[in-house]
Amino acid sequence: MELRLSILTHRRRSRLLLHPDASFCHTISLCRANCCSALVIEQVEAESHCASQTRLLIDQISAQKGEIVFLQEQKKHQDEKCRQLSALVQHLESKGVKQMISKVQVPVAAVVVMACNRADYLERTIKSILKYQEPVASKYPLFVSQDGTNSDVKNLALSYHQLTYMQHLDFERVRTERPGEIIAYYKIARHYKWALDKLFIEHNFSRVIILEDDMEIAPDFFDYFEAGAALLDSDKSLLAISSWNDNGQKQFVHDPYTLYRSDFFPGLGWMLTKSTWDELSPKWPKAYWDDWLRLKENHKGRQFIRPEVCRTYNFGEHGSSLGQFFNRYLRPIKLNDVQVDWKSMNLSYLIEDNYVQHFGDLVKSAKPVRGADPVLEAYNIDGDVRIQYRDQEDFERIAAKFGIFEEWKDGIPRAAYKGIVTFRYQTPRRVFLVAPSSLQQLGVENDL
Repeated sequence: MELRLSILTHRRRSRLLLHPDASFCHTISLCRANCCSALVIEQVEAESHCASQTRLLIDQISAQKGEIVFLQEQKKHQDEKCRQLSALVQHLESKGVKQMISKVQVPVAAVVVMACNRADYLERTIKSILKYQEPVASKYPLFVSQDGTNSDVKNLALSYHQLTYMQHLDFERVRTERPGEIIAYYKIARHYKWALDKLFIEHNFSRVIILEDDMEIAPDFFDYFEAGAALLDSDKSLLAISSWNDNGQKQFVHDPYTLYRSDFFPGLGWMLTKSTWDELSPKWPKAYWDDWLRLKENHKGRQFIRPEVCRTYNFGEHGSSLGQFFNRYLRPIKLNDVQVDWKSMNLSYLIEDNYVQHFGDLVKSAKPVRGADPVLEAYNIDGDVRIQYRDQEDFERIAAKFGIFEEWKDGIPRAAYKGIVTFRYQTPRRVFLVAPSSLQQLGVENDL
Protein backbone atom coordinates (compact mmCIF):
# COMPACT_ATOMS: atom_id res chain seq x y z
CA MET A 1 0.00 0.00 0.00
CA GLU A 2 2.70 2.48 0.83
CA LEU A 3 4.40 1.56 -2.41
CA ARG A 4 1.21 2.38 -4.36
CA LEU A 5 0.79 5.75 -2.70
CA SER A 6 4.33 6.60 -3.42
CA ILE A 7 3.89 5.71 -7.08
CA LEU A 8 0.73 7.97 -7.35
CA THR A 9 2.45 10.82 -5.68
CA HIS A 10 5.34 10.48 -8.03
CA ARG A 11 3.02 10.50 -11.06
CA ARG A 12 1.32 13.71 -9.96
CA ARG A 13 4.64 15.42 -9.40
CA SER A 14 5.75 14.20 -12.77
CA ARG A 15 2.66 15.77 -14.39
CA LEU A 16 3.36 19.04 -12.70
CA LEU A 17 6.92 18.91 -13.85
CA LEU A 18 5.83 18.08 -17.39
CA HIS A 19 3.07 21.05 -17.41
CA PRO A 20 4.35 24.00 -15.32
CA ASP A 21 1.46 26.44 -16.64
CA ALA A 22 -1.41 24.15 -15.85
CA SER A 23 -2.45 26.15 -12.76
CA PHE A 24 -2.45 29.47 -14.69
CA CYS A 25 -4.53 27.98 -17.49
CA HIS A 26 -7.01 26.77 -15.00
CA THR A 27 -7.33 30.29 -13.62
CA ILE A 28 -7.86 31.70 -17.13
CA SER A 29 -10.61 29.22 -17.76
CA LEU A 30 -12.38 30.29 -14.63
CA CYS A 31 -12.16 33.99 -15.68
CA ARG A 32 -13.58 33.25 -19.10
CA ALA A 33 -16.45 31.43 -17.59
CA ASN A 34 -17.22 34.40 -15.29
CA CYS A 35 -17.06 36.92 -18.23
CA CYS A 36 -19.40 34.85 -20.33
CA SER A 37 -21.86 34.75 -17.47
CA ALA A 38 -21.75 38.59 -17.12
CA LEU A 39 -22.28 39.09 -20.85
CA VAL A 40 -25.22 36.75 -20.83
CA ILE A 41 -26.78 38.64 -17.90
CA GLU A 42 -26.24 42.04 -19.61
CA GLN A 43 -27.75 40.76 -22.84
CA VAL A 44 -30.77 39.43 -21.01
CA GLU A 45 -31.28 42.77 -19.23
CA ALA A 46 -30.95 44.68 -22.53
CA GLU A 47 -33.51 42.46 -24.19
CA SER A 48 -35.80 42.92 -21.22
CA HIS A 49 -35.48 46.77 -21.38
CA CYS A 50 -36.08 46.71 -25.13
CA ALA A 51 -39.17 44.61 -24.68
CA SER A 52 -40.41 47.01 -21.98
CA GLN A 53 -39.89 50.04 -24.23
CA THR A 54 -41.60 48.29 -27.10
CA ARG A 55 -44.64 47.53 -24.94
CA LEU A 56 -44.71 51.19 -23.76
CA LEU A 57 -44.57 52.45 -27.34
CA ILE A 58 -47.31 50.04 -28.35
CA ASP A 59 -49.44 51.32 -25.46
CA GLN A 60 -48.87 54.95 -26.55
CA ILE A 61 -49.76 54.17 -30.14
CA SER A 62 -52.89 52.42 -28.96
CA ALA A 63 -53.86 55.45 -26.85
CA GLN A 64 -53.28 57.82 -29.78
CA LYS A 65 -55.35 55.60 -32.00
CA GLY A 66 -58.09 55.87 -29.40
CA GLU A 67 -57.84 59.69 -29.44
CA ILE A 68 -57.93 59.72 -33.23
CA VAL A 69 -61.06 57.62 -33.20
CA PHE A 70 -62.60 59.97 -30.59
CA LEU A 71 -61.71 63.07 -32.66
CA GLN A 72 -63.10 61.45 -35.77
CA GLU A 73 -66.35 60.84 -33.94
CA GLN A 74 -66.41 64.46 -32.75
CA LYS A 75 -65.82 65.68 -36.29
CA LYS A 76 -68.75 63.60 -37.47
CA HIS A 77 -70.94 65.21 -34.81
CA GLN A 78 -69.69 68.72 -35.73
CA ASP A 79 -70.29 68.07 -39.41
CA GLU A 80 -73.80 66.97 -38.59
CA LYS A 81 -74.39 70.15 -36.53
CA CYS A 82 -73.06 72.30 -39.37
CA ARG A 83 -75.37 70.54 -41.78
CA GLN A 84 -78.31 71.16 -39.48
CA LEU A 85 -77.37 74.84 -38.97
CA SER A 86 -76.95 75.30 -42.71
CA ALA A 87 -80.40 73.88 -43.24
CA LEU A 88 -81.77 76.22 -40.54
CA VAL A 89 -80.13 79.27 -42.17
CA GLN A 90 -81.61 78.31 -45.53
CA HIS A 91 -85.00 77.96 -43.86
CA LEU A 92 -84.68 81.39 -42.19
CA GLU A 93 -83.48 83.00 -45.41
CA SER A 94 -86.57 81.70 -47.12
CA LYS A 95 -88.58 83.69 -44.56
CA GLY A 96 -86.73 86.94 -45.21
CA VAL A 97 -84.41 86.95 -42.17
CA LYS A 98 -81.41 87.29 -44.46
CA GLN A 99 -82.65 90.67 -45.58
CA MET A 100 -83.05 91.74 -41.97
CA ILE A 101 -79.55 90.58 -41.00
CA SER A 102 -77.95 92.37 -43.94
CA LYS A 103 -79.29 95.67 -42.65
CA VAL A 104 -77.63 95.33 -39.24
CA GLN A 105 -74.52 97.49 -39.14
CA VAL A 106 -72.13 99.27 -36.81
CA PRO A 107 -73.57 102.71 -35.93
CA VAL A 108 -71.94 105.81 -37.36
CA ALA A 109 -72.67 107.62 -34.10
CA ALA A 110 -75.05 107.65 -31.18
CA VAL A 111 -77.24 110.76 -31.05
CA VAL A 112 -78.00 112.12 -27.59
CA VAL A 113 -80.43 114.93 -26.76
CA MET A 114 -79.48 116.67 -23.52
CA ALA A 115 -82.66 117.56 -21.62
CA CYS A 116 -83.73 118.82 -18.21
CA ASN A 117 -87.14 120.34 -17.56
CA ARG A 118 -88.56 121.66 -20.85
CA ALA A 119 -90.94 118.97 -22.08
CA ASP A 120 -92.49 121.19 -24.77
CA TYR A 121 -89.08 122.01 -26.24
CA LEU A 122 -87.99 118.37 -26.04
CA GLU A 123 -91.06 117.18 -27.92
CA ARG A 124 -90.37 119.59 -30.77
CA THR A 125 -86.75 118.44 -30.90
CA ILE A 126 -87.60 114.72 -30.90
CA LYS A 127 -90.16 115.15 -33.68
CA SER A 128 -87.63 117.02 -35.80
CA ILE A 129 -85.01 114.30 -35.28
CA LEU A 130 -87.34 111.36 -35.94
CA LYS A 131 -88.49 112.97 -39.17
CA TYR A 132 -85.06 112.29 -40.68
CA GLN A 133 -83.62 109.66 -38.34
CA GLU A 134 -86.06 106.78 -38.80
CA PRO A 135 -84.74 105.70 -42.25
CA VAL A 136 -81.19 105.58 -40.81
CA ALA A 137 -82.04 104.54 -37.24
CA SER A 138 -79.54 101.65 -37.20
CA LYS A 139 -76.75 104.08 -38.08
CA TYR A 140 -77.80 106.69 -35.52
CA PRO A 141 -79.35 105.18 -32.36
CA LEU A 142 -81.18 107.93 -30.49
CA PHE A 143 -80.91 108.66 -26.76
CA VAL A 144 -82.51 111.26 -24.51
CA SER A 145 -80.49 112.04 -21.39
CA GLN A 146 -82.42 113.90 -18.70
CA ASP A 147 -80.78 115.76 -15.86
CA GLY A 148 -83.09 115.71 -12.87
CA THR A 149 -86.54 114.37 -12.05
CA ASN A 150 -89.00 116.44 -14.08
CA SER A 151 -91.84 113.97 -14.61
CA ASP A 152 -93.17 115.61 -17.79
CA VAL A 153 -89.80 115.23 -19.51
CA LYS A 154 -89.38 111.65 -18.30
CA ASN A 155 -92.87 110.56 -19.35
CA LEU A 156 -92.48 112.21 -22.74
CA ALA A 157 -89.16 110.50 -23.44
CA LEU A 158 -90.48 107.11 -22.31
CA SER A 159 -93.46 107.46 -24.63
CA TYR A 160 -91.18 107.12 -27.70
CA HIS A 161 -90.17 103.55 -28.51
CA GLN A 162 -87.66 104.86 -31.09
CA LEU A 163 -85.26 106.14 -28.43
CA THR A 164 -83.48 105.08 -25.26
CA TYR A 165 -84.06 107.11 -22.11
CA MET A 166 -81.27 107.86 -19.61
CA GLN A 167 -81.66 109.75 -16.34
CA HIS A 168 -78.91 111.61 -14.49
CA LEU A 169 -79.70 112.01 -10.81
CA ASP A 170 -77.23 114.30 -9.08
CA PHE A 171 -78.08 115.46 -5.58
CA GLU A 172 -74.61 116.72 -4.70
CA ARG A 173 -74.58 120.34 -3.63
CA VAL A 174 -73.20 122.75 -6.25
CA ARG A 175 -70.45 125.06 -5.04
CA THR A 176 -69.77 127.88 -7.48
CA GLU A 177 -66.24 129.20 -7.79
CA ARG A 178 -67.27 132.87 -7.97
CA PRO A 179 -70.12 134.79 -6.32
CA GLY A 180 -73.20 135.36 -8.45
CA GLU A 181 -72.56 132.51 -10.91
CA ILE A 182 -75.54 130.63 -12.31
CA ILE A 183 -75.69 127.15 -10.77
CA ALA A 184 -77.25 125.70 -13.91
CA TYR A 185 -73.93 125.92 -15.80
CA TYR A 186 -72.33 123.67 -13.18
CA LYS A 187 -75.15 121.13 -13.36
CA ILE A 188 -75.00 121.15 -17.16
CA ALA A 189 -71.28 120.35 -17.12
CA ARG A 190 -71.85 117.45 -14.72
CA HIS A 191 -74.67 116.13 -16.87
CA TYR A 192 -72.57 116.26 -20.05
CA LYS A 193 -69.74 114.32 -18.44
CA TRP A 194 -72.09 111.68 -17.06
CA ALA A 195 -73.94 111.20 -20.35
CA LEU A 196 -70.82 111.05 -22.51
CA ASP A 197 -69.13 108.64 -20.10
CA LYS A 198 -72.25 106.49 -20.32
CA LEU A 199 -72.32 106.43 -24.12
CA PHE A 200 -68.61 106.11 -24.78
CA ILE A 201 -67.56 103.86 -21.90
CA GLU A 202 -70.61 101.78 -21.00
CA HIS A 203 -72.18 101.56 -24.47
CA ASN A 204 -68.82 101.73 -26.26
CA PHE A 205 -69.91 103.93 -29.16
CA SER A 206 -67.06 105.12 -31.37
CA ARG A 207 -68.68 108.54 -31.96
CA VAL A 208 -71.43 110.61 -30.35
CA ILE A 209 -73.46 113.54 -31.73
CA ILE A 210 -74.62 115.93 -29.00
CA LEU A 211 -77.83 117.90 -29.41
CA GLU A 212 -79.80 119.98 -26.95
CA ASP A 213 -83.51 119.92 -26.22
CA ASP A 214 -84.21 123.13 -28.13
CA MET A 215 -82.90 122.23 -31.61
CA GLU A 216 -84.32 121.29 -34.96
CA ILE A 217 -82.21 119.55 -37.59
CA ALA A 218 -81.80 119.93 -41.37
CA PRO A 219 -82.88 117.29 -43.91
CA ASP A 220 -79.26 116.33 -44.65
CA PHE A 221 -78.18 116.38 -40.99
CA PHE A 222 -77.29 112.68 -40.81
CA ASP A 223 -75.60 112.51 -44.21
CA TYR A 224 -73.56 115.55 -43.23
CA PHE A 225 -72.30 113.87 -40.06
CA GLU A 226 -71.57 110.62 -41.88
CA ALA A 227 -69.27 112.57 -44.20
CA GLY A 228 -67.83 114.30 -41.13
CA ALA A 229 -67.10 110.95 -39.48
CA ALA A 230 -64.83 110.01 -42.38
CA LEU A 231 -62.97 113.32 -41.95
CA LEU A 232 -62.54 112.76 -38.21
CA ASP A 233 -61.12 109.30 -38.84
CA SER A 234 -58.65 110.44 -41.49
CA ASP A 235 -57.49 113.80 -40.08
CA LYS A 236 -56.24 113.78 -36.49
CA SER A 237 -55.84 117.57 -36.54
CA LEU A 238 -59.64 117.79 -36.13
CA LEU A 239 -61.23 117.75 -32.68
CA ALA A 240 -64.90 117.71 -33.69
CA ILE A 241 -67.47 118.21 -36.45
CA SER A 242 -70.11 120.88 -35.85
CA SER A 243 -73.42 121.55 -37.54
CA TRP A 244 -73.35 125.20 -36.46
CA ASN A 245 -72.06 128.49 -37.86
CA ASP A 246 -72.02 131.34 -35.36
CA ASN A 247 -72.42 133.77 -38.27
CA GLY A 248 -75.06 131.62 -39.94
CA GLN A 249 -77.78 134.27 -40.02
CA LYS A 250 -79.75 134.53 -43.26
CA GLN A 251 -77.95 137.67 -44.45
CA PHE A 252 -74.49 136.09 -44.02
CA VAL A 253 -74.86 132.72 -45.77
CA HIS A 254 -75.46 131.54 -49.29
CA ASP A 255 -73.99 128.16 -50.23
CA PRO A 256 -75.27 124.98 -48.47
CA TYR A 257 -72.46 122.93 -50.05
CA THR A 258 -69.58 124.91 -48.52
CA LEU A 259 -67.72 123.80 -45.39
CA TYR A 260 -64.90 125.47 -43.48
CA ARG A 261 -62.24 124.66 -40.93
CA SER A 262 -62.30 126.79 -37.79
CA ASP A 263 -60.06 127.34 -34.76
CA PHE A 264 -63.12 128.28 -32.69
CA PHE A 265 -65.37 125.55 -31.23
CA PRO A 266 -68.92 126.25 -32.51
CA GLY A 267 -70.91 123.73 -30.44
CA LEU A 268 -74.70 123.53 -30.84
CA GLY A 269 -74.91 120.15 -32.55
CA TRP A 270 -71.49 118.52 -32.73
CA MET A 271 -69.76 115.15 -32.98
CA LEU A 272 -66.62 113.83 -31.31
CA THR A 273 -64.86 110.47 -31.16
CA LYS A 274 -64.25 108.08 -28.28
CA SER A 275 -60.49 108.70 -28.38
CA THR A 276 -61.09 112.43 -27.98
CA TRP A 277 -63.48 111.86 -25.10
CA ASP A 278 -60.97 109.55 -23.42
CA GLU A 279 -58.65 112.56 -23.39
CA LEU A 280 -61.20 115.17 -22.27
CA SER A 281 -63.23 113.23 -19.70
CA PRO A 282 -60.63 113.06 -16.90
CA LYS A 283 -60.15 116.85 -16.93
CA TRP A 284 -63.73 117.92 -17.77
CA PRO A 285 -64.49 121.31 -16.19
CA LYS A 286 -66.90 122.03 -13.35
CA ALA A 287 -68.80 124.58 -15.46
CA TYR A 288 -68.84 126.45 -18.78
CA TRP A 289 -67.69 123.35 -20.70
CA ASP A 290 -68.10 124.99 -24.14
CA ASP A 291 -65.85 127.95 -23.33
CA TRP A 292 -63.42 125.48 -21.73
CA LEU A 293 -63.16 123.64 -25.06
CA ARG A 294 -62.30 126.96 -26.72
CA LEU A 295 -59.15 127.35 -24.64
CA LYS A 296 -55.95 126.59 -26.51
CA GLU A 297 -54.64 124.47 -23.65
CA ASN A 298 -57.58 122.10 -24.19
CA HIS A 299 -58.08 121.96 -27.95
CA LYS A 300 -54.27 122.01 -28.41
CA GLY A 301 -54.37 123.59 -31.84
CA ARG A 302 -56.88 121.08 -33.23
CA GLN A 303 -59.63 122.51 -35.35
CA PHE A 304 -63.30 122.03 -36.17
CA ILE A 305 -65.35 121.56 -39.32
CA ARG A 306 -68.35 123.86 -39.63
CA PRO A 307 -70.86 124.45 -42.44
CA GLU A 308 -71.63 127.78 -44.03
CA VAL A 309 -75.37 127.08 -43.67
CA CYS A 310 -76.34 125.60 -40.30
CA ARG A 311 -77.61 122.02 -40.01
CA THR A 312 -79.26 122.81 -36.67
CA TYR A 313 -81.58 125.58 -35.58
CA ASN A 314 -81.75 126.70 -31.95
CA PHE A 315 -85.25 127.82 -31.00
CA GLY A 316 -84.59 127.97 -27.24
CA GLU A 317 -85.40 131.53 -26.35
CA HIS A 318 -85.87 130.58 -22.69
CA GLY A 319 -83.14 128.57 -20.96
CA SER A 320 -79.97 128.71 -18.89
CA SER A 321 -78.57 131.57 -20.98
CA LEU A 322 -81.73 133.56 -20.20
CA GLY A 323 -82.27 134.40 -23.87
CA GLN A 324 -78.80 135.95 -24.22
CA PHE A 325 -78.27 137.20 -27.81
CA PHE A 326 -81.32 135.18 -28.97
CA ASN A 327 -83.13 137.82 -30.95
CA ARG A 328 -79.98 139.21 -32.51
CA TYR A 329 -77.96 136.07 -33.26
CA LEU A 330 -80.12 132.94 -32.95
CA ARG A 331 -83.57 133.76 -34.24
CA PRO A 332 -82.28 134.87 -37.70
CA ILE A 333 -80.22 131.68 -38.23
CA LYS A 334 -80.79 130.02 -41.60
CA LEU A 335 -81.50 126.28 -41.26
CA ASN A 336 -80.44 124.43 -44.37
CA ASP A 337 -83.38 123.13 -46.42
CA VAL A 338 -81.40 121.54 -49.28
CA GLN A 339 -80.89 117.77 -49.41
CA VAL A 340 -77.17 117.73 -50.15
CA ASP A 341 -75.77 114.39 -51.35
CA TRP A 342 -72.69 114.41 -49.15
CA LYS A 343 -71.66 110.92 -50.27
CA SER A 344 -70.96 112.26 -53.75
CA MET A 345 -69.04 115.30 -52.49
CA ASN A 346 -65.25 115.42 -52.61
CA LEU A 347 -64.28 116.83 -49.21
CA SER A 348 -60.55 116.24 -49.51
CA TYR A 349 -60.03 120.03 -49.62
CA LEU A 350 -60.86 120.04 -45.90
CA ILE A 351 -57.91 117.81 -44.95
CA GLU A 352 -55.38 119.94 -43.09
CA ASP A 353 -52.57 119.70 -45.65
CA ASN A 354 -54.93 120.67 -48.48
CA TYR A 355 -56.95 123.34 -46.72
CA VAL A 356 -54.20 125.90 -46.21
CA GLN A 357 -53.69 126.04 -49.97
CA HIS A 358 -57.42 125.92 -50.72
CA PHE A 359 -58.37 128.66 -48.29
CA GLY A 360 -55.28 130.71 -49.11
CA ASP A 361 -56.30 130.77 -52.77
CA LEU A 362 -59.77 132.07 -51.82
CA VAL A 363 -58.33 134.85 -49.69
CA LYS A 364 -55.69 135.73 -52.26
CA SER A 365 -58.31 136.14 -54.99
CA ALA A 366 -60.40 138.52 -52.84
CA LYS A 367 -59.99 142.23 -53.51
CA PRO A 368 -58.40 144.11 -50.59
CA VAL A 369 -60.38 147.14 -49.40
CA ARG A 370 -59.68 149.87 -46.89
CA GLY A 371 -61.51 152.92 -45.66
CA ALA A 372 -63.50 154.34 -42.82
CA ASP A 373 -66.69 152.53 -43.89
CA PRO A 374 -65.80 148.91 -44.78
CA VAL A 375 -69.46 147.96 -45.22
CA LEU A 376 -69.95 150.54 -47.94
CA GLU A 377 -66.67 149.58 -49.58
CA ALA A 378 -67.62 145.91 -49.62
CA TYR A 379 -71.10 146.60 -50.93
CA ASN A 380 -69.78 148.54 -53.93
CA ILE A 381 -67.45 145.76 -55.08
CA ASP A 382 -68.48 142.77 -57.15
CA GLY A 383 -66.83 139.59 -55.95
CA ASP A 384 -65.05 138.63 -52.74
CA VAL A 385 -63.31 141.24 -50.58
CA ARG A 386 -60.86 141.16 -47.72
CA ILE A 387 -60.54 143.69 -44.95
CA GLN A 388 -57.59 143.70 -42.58
CA TYR A 389 -58.09 144.54 -38.90
CA ARG A 390 -55.32 145.70 -36.58
CA ASP A 391 -56.28 144.05 -33.29
CA GLN A 392 -59.26 142.79 -31.29
CA GLU A 393 -60.67 146.27 -30.74
CA ASP A 394 -60.49 147.03 -34.44
CA PHE A 395 -62.10 143.71 -35.27
CA GLU A 396 -64.96 144.37 -32.89
CA ARG A 397 -65.53 147.77 -34.51
CA ILE A 398 -65.69 146.29 -38.04
CA ALA A 399 -67.76 143.27 -36.94
CA ALA A 400 -70.31 145.54 -35.30
CA LYS A 401 -70.72 147.51 -38.54
CA PHE A 402 -71.51 144.30 -40.47
CA GLY A 403 -73.57 142.80 -37.63
CA ILE A 404 -71.60 139.58 -37.13
CA PHE A 405 -70.41 138.18 -33.79
CA GLU A 406 -67.86 140.42 -32.11
CA GLU A 407 -66.85 137.96 -29.38
CA TRP A 408 -63.37 136.43 -28.93
CA LYS A 409 -62.24 133.56 -26.70
CA ASP A 410 -58.59 133.04 -25.79
CA GLY A 411 -57.43 135.27 -28.63
CA ILE A 412 -59.64 133.71 -31.32
CA PRO A 413 -62.70 135.41 -32.90
CA ARG A 414 -65.84 133.31 -33.34
CA ALA A 415 -65.78 131.22 -36.54
CA ALA A 416 -62.18 132.25 -37.31
CA TYR A 417 -59.55 130.21 -39.14
CA LYS A 418 -55.99 131.50 -38.67
CA GLY A 419 -57.51 134.81 -37.53
CA ILE A 420 -59.77 135.15 -40.61
CA VAL A 421 -63.54 135.37 -40.17
CA THR A 422 -65.48 134.55 -43.36
CA PHE A 423 -69.09 135.42 -44.14
CA ARG A 424 -71.29 136.40 -47.06
CA TYR A 425 -72.70 139.87 -47.23
CA GLN A 426 -76.18 140.22 -48.78
CA THR A 427 -75.00 138.62 -52.02
CA PRO A 428 -72.84 135.55 -52.83
CA ARG A 429 -69.72 137.70 -52.25
CA ARG A 430 -67.47 136.60 -49.44
CA VAL A 431 -66.04 139.02 -46.90
CA PHE A 432 -62.79 138.00 -45.22
CA LEU A 433 -61.87 139.88 -42.05
CA VAL A 434 -58.11 139.28 -41.90
CA ALA A 435 -55.76 139.48 -38.91
CA PRO A 436 -52.31 141.07 -39.33
CA SER A 437 -50.55 137.66 -39.36
CA SER A 438 -53.16 135.69 -41.29
CA LEU A 439 -51.80 136.14 -44.80
CA GLN A 440 -48.33 135.12 -43.72
CA GLN A 441 -49.75 131.94 -42.15
CA LEU A 442 -51.47 131.14 -45.43
CA GLY A 443 -48.47 131.99 -47.56
CA VAL A 444 -50.33 134.85 -49.26
CA GLU A 445 -48.54 138.08 -50.17
CA ASN A 446 -49.93 141.09 -48.39
CA ASP A 447 -50.74 143.76 -50.96
CA LEU A 448 -52.70 146.06 -48.67
